[in-house]
Amino acid sequence: MIPSQDRLARELYAAMEQGAKPDELGEAISRAISKWVSHDALRLVGTSPATGLGLGSFSFWHRYDPALIGALAMHRYLDGDPCRPAALARQPVPVGLVGTGHRGSPCKQHGDGPCDLHGDRLIREVLLAHGAGCELRLLLRDSHGVWGLLGLIRSEGGRPFGLEDADRALRLGPALLAALRRYVTGAPLTPSFPALPAGLIVVGPDHTVRAVSPQARAWLAQMWRPGRCSLPDWLADMSSIGLSLDTRTYARDPQSWRPLICAPPASFGRWTAIEGQPLDPDGSGDVAIVIQAATGPLLIPSFCDWYGITPRERSVVELLHDGAAPKQIARRLDLSVHTVNDHLKAVFRKTGASGRDELMAALTG
Repeated sequence: MIPSQDRLARELYAAMEQGAKPDELGEAISRAISKWVSHDALRLVGTSPATGLGLGSFSFWHRYDPALIGALAMHRYLDGDPCRPAALARQPVPVGLVGTGHRGSPCKQHGDGPCDLHGDRLIREVLLAHGAGCELRLLLRDSHGVWGLLGLIRSEGGRPFGLEDADRALRLGPALLAALRRYVTGAPLTPSFPALPAGLIVVGPDHTVRAVSPQARAWLAQMWRPGRCSLPDWLADMSSIGLSLDTRTYARDPQSWRPLICAPPASFGRWTAIEGQPLDPDGSGDVAIVIQAATGPLLIPSFCDWYGITPRERSVVELLHDGAAPKQIARRLDLSVHTVNDHLKAVFRKTGASGRDELMAALTG
């Protein structure tokens, strides 16, 4: 029996304890989830509704073969993965079983739609080529949007994931989302190191990194400093390639998720924006990946998502960031100064900021 959501969220957040080594984080999360859904490998990706999933904003990994991750990303780009996150987002029940050999089986526990079960031959071949029999994917979402993705692997030759596993994973969803939020908001509000100049990585049409600027190398050295982030070393290069693929997809289909990562201090020590930009209109040539401090418009949407800041509170924060005083904010929003101050107090309470100075330090880096 799966415990209460509060208890499970506390257990999962304990597994994400700040300061643990990257490999220990993924292993601890995997151990906590395996009590309810057995698996051989795990990936847990966090994001915010403001940026969409794409590569996510941060992630935890345990025993996923790096070559499999690259192969899945390339398959999604070239062949179209029927169980990709964007497809799950359109399903009434956001769970998919990949490589199981089943298709369209009904979910017995949920009357609001079928589980998204796919036996796509190509993706099954990708999994088998890397020793994986099947993958369960759960999109983490609520009424505000998409917050992440849980991926679980069972090895080739083992029991494939079924409807009971999908149902149990679905019931883990709210606790996983709550744990991710606590992970982000439990970190220090202000940056732990100064902002660096923007860096640039160039990825060619052959999906290889062609150039890395000195500024980008400085960012990577700071972001992937041992003991700080929740990502394994191999994922730095894989992220550049994956972001390049997402940028090319976005160039062809502007309705897809924007190729933007807004990573929180819990993972990298400060809010960091990593964005892909095509160097030609259709995305067929080189792609530039820009790494910079996330501030202002790049940060505020995700920041407000994670801290549960309401739309009206966000309007106050945006004007405050632009340099407006409470009286000016009141005039622009047609509010009383008392109401503006009440909104600010709510933001301070939600973020843990001691006042305007600390809040602005968090938003300006």
